[in-house]
This record gives sequence, C-alpha cells and structure tokens, in this order.
Amino acid sequence: MAAQVKFLDTTLRDGEQSAGIGMTVDEKLQIARQLGRLKVDIIEAGFAASSPGDFQAVQRIAEDVQGPIICSLSRAVAGDVDAAWGAIKSAEKPRIHVFLSSSEIHQMHQLRKDREDVMTMAVDMVARARGYCEDVEFSPMDATRTNPDYLYRMLEEVIKVGATTINIADTVGYAIPSDFQTLLKDIQRNVAGIENVTLSVHCHNDLGLAVSNSLAAIEVGARQVEGCINGIGERAGNASLEEIIMALDTRKDLFGVELGVDTTQLYPSSRLVSRITGMNVQANKAIVGENAFRHASGIHQDGVLKDRSTYEVMKPERVGLPPDVQLVLGKLSGRAGLQARLEALGYSLTREEVTSVYERFVELADKKNEVTDRDLEILMDEENRTASEPISYSLETVHFTSGDKDIPTATVRLIGPDGNAKTDASTGNGPVDAVCRAIDRVIGTTARISDFQVQAVSEGRDSVGSVSIRVENNGRMFSGRGANTDIIVASAHAYLSAMNRMLAADEEAELPAVGTTPD
Repeated sequence: MAAQVKFLDTTLRDGEQSAGIGMTVDEKLQIARQLGRLKVDIIEAGFAASSPGDFQAVQRIAEDVQGPIICSLSRAVAGDVDAAWGAIKSAEKPRIHVFLSSSEIHQMHQLRKDREDVMTMAVDMVARARGYCEDVEFSPMDATRTNPDYLYRMLEEVIKVGATTINIADTVGYAIPSDFQTLLKDIQRNVAGIENVTLSVHCHNDLGLAVSNSLAAIEVGARQVEGCINGIGERAGNASLEEIIMALDTRKDLFGVELGVDTTQLYPSSRLVSRITGMNVQANKAIVGENAFRHASGIHQDGVLKDRSTYEVMKPERVGLPPDVQLVLGKLSGRAGLQARLEALGYSLTREEVTSVYERFVELADKKNEVTDRDLEILMDEENRTASEPISYSLETVHFTSGDKDIPTATVRLIGPDGNAKTDASTGNGPVDAVCRAIDRVIGTTARISDFQVQAVSEGRDSVGSVSIRVENNGRMFSGRGANTDIIVASAHAYLSAMNRMLAADEEAELPAVGTTPD
C-alpha cells in the first residue's frame, strides 16, 4: 500500500500573519469547519499564547471541530507551552507544535542566545509539551540556513525527549528544490531516530518555490506538508495547499502517494478564505483562479469542446467548481428556489436562516434583474459576516452628493453599541472619503486607509460590487469588506467593518495577557 501524505493547514495561524488580515473567533471557526470538510489531517488553529482572542479561537475550534488533529503553535517558552495545552486539551486529537530558531543568524540577532542555551530550550520545552500530550511537533526555524551538524544534533535531542513530528522549516523561502532534497536526505542519513517520526516540511514562497520545494520534499520521503489555502501567509506567503494537493492527485503516476483529503472541497475552501480575509484570488491562480478552467484561444476552445482533456489536466468538478450552467434567480423566485440553489452551491441552512437570507435576496433582486451564483456567494458572505463580526456600530443609512464641480459631502446614520442612532456629516476629497470621515465623526476615532480594492462580482452594469478595505491605526492593520450594487454604500460597510474590528481589538487589548514572553 502506498504511503499517505498528511496535510497540516496553517491558514488560521501563519495565514493570518499576512499583512492586513485579522479574523474574528467566529470567522476562524467557520474556516476550521470547512477545513474539516476538506479533511485536512491537521489544523493549526492558532498561536494560543499570543493573545486572549487567539486562545479563545483555538479553544473553540478544539471543542467544535471533529476529525482533524487540532494543533496550537508554541514558542520554546514554558508559558507558551502551557497556554497551548490549555487551549487544545479538549480536542479529540490534540497536538502542540513547538518552534525555535536554529540558524546562527536568528540566534545571534533575534534570540541573542548562544547555541547551547538554545539547544537546552528546545529539549526542555519539547519534553514539557510531551508531558501534556503524546503528539508533539518540533520545528527548527530557519532550518535551511542552519549549520547542518548543529541541526542534526538538535533534531536528535528533541526526538529523544518525545517529538513525534520533525518539521523542516524553510522560514524565509531560501531553498531551491534540488538543494532542499539534499538537506532532507542528509537529515535522514545523519539523525538517529528520524525513521521513527514523521518528517514534515514548511515552505515559504519568497522565491516563488514553496510548492516546488514541498513536492520535491515528498519525492525524498517527507510525509507531512504544511501550507495555507490560497497560499496566503507572511510576506510572499506559504505553500499553496490546493496546488500541492492537486499536483499529487493529478500525478499519482509520478508520486505514488495516497491522500486523505476531499479535493472537491478545495474551491469552496478557497472562496471562503478569500471572502473572510479580503484577499482576492488572482484570476490566473492555479487550481482555484477564475481563469483556471477558462479558454480564450480559438484553438484551445476548439479542442476543449471536442474533449476537455485536450487542454485540461484535471476536471473542474474534481476541485469542487460549481456547475457550468448557472440557475439565474430573480425577484419572482421563491424561498424554495433560493434554498435549492444555495444547497447546490454547498450551503446548508435552517428554515430560520433561509427566511433571513431571503429578505436580503429580495432586496438585491429589486436592484438587479438577475441574481447569479456569484451574487449568491456574496449574499451569503454578507449574511455570515454580519452574524460573526464584532459589531459595535451598524450602518442604518448613508447619503452622499458629489460631482466634478461639487464638494463631495456625505451623511451617515449609525446605530451605536447602546442601540441609539447618531447622525453626522462630513466633506471629503471624494464620496468614499466623505463617507469614511462622516463615520469617523460618529465613532469619535479615525484610521488611515492603507488599501482599497473594488471588484465586480458578476457582469453587467447592475453587478454587485465587493469592496475590501485595510485601515491602519497606531501601527496595527485591520481589514473590512462590504458588498452592494452601489459601490459607495459597499465602501461604507467595508470601512465600518474595519473600524468595528479595530474597536474590538482595543477592547481585547485591555484583557489580561496569556502566557509569558522569552527572557
């Protein structure tokens, strides 16, 4: 029987470290449930010691999500290990993931400790984690720039005290596939006990090689791969899980390994992560991009019409793409038609939820002649967002005037945390700026917009517009999103969403800290 490759999804931990991403506890739980449907082997649910909010998110995922191993990251610090266990101890299958810098450049400039002190930290904290649970992963951070002999010794010592997975981290995306294979082969030859643990890799994409390095690692014996949905993550991102999965699935003849994932959940997972994080998937993105199965060239179109395998190495339905033929709904469509289409798109709703969504659907259908599948996805995203987001203020009305000879002016009416409505107005250098300034006046705070993106959800002049906004306040980044057929109204919802996240973070910052920090 062929060996199985395990997948550790770190979208909720490393993925959230993408600049400008900030997810609520409910949003993380929503993604974790989808990862459960995808059947990933391990969900790295977060970094429990980093904040009270992260601790709560990891804890709720551990309590709620069945099937995958639930893992929390931990520095090689006693307080972190304790916090990790406190968050995951209710999981059906818990794991603690301890990491510590191993390269000289990290030890010298970041940890400012000598090599033997770092070695002692690694051994002591892996042993501490093993005292809590039997499943312990250890990652030597920046392993690909670490002195090989020191790396071998560190791995041997943590295996002796109970590490069950050894994860070779290409933390800065430095590796080249052939070079990475050499390192992994040397580790397997020189580390005593490595044959008794799972060899894993965690690759970053700084040189655009994260997926290539991960696949190269599998060729030489790695049996766990770590990555993120859509390849999000620190700097240029992590290895894109959907690309690795489909490469292994499509080229079984070459890799000869088994997968436990449900590939038909890849596209729904990608769409969910994109909508929640506000990070749009580029059109030409492999596997899940809008153009991944579209053909513009006449020669290609001719071939695909005759047989799709002429220009497609995998079937769209294999990754969970919705059917080619879309059912178009309108304002005369009833609840049954709406519910049937939403279920076909992968949404499961109660009767009460259908009633709530139907009210929003009718409002949208009054503005559009036809409501497409993409419109319904945004509709459900808005429904889930309003249900899960921290809501301090909600938008009741927005009015604006603008023109090439007029001063843009906006008036907003918000419902505050106390349930009372407050109205204020402002001018700006454009209608969006005026709306945001008016919201600032009501809330009594402000933030700088660092990124503003508008995307048409479907075709036509009456398309729903999706707006993603990132704001910066005192060095912190918060994202928000909104959708409407009126792009200014969508911008108001997106900006208010980001400001509500900022206010929630301010409240969380006043809570007691979790864990301890290194000396």
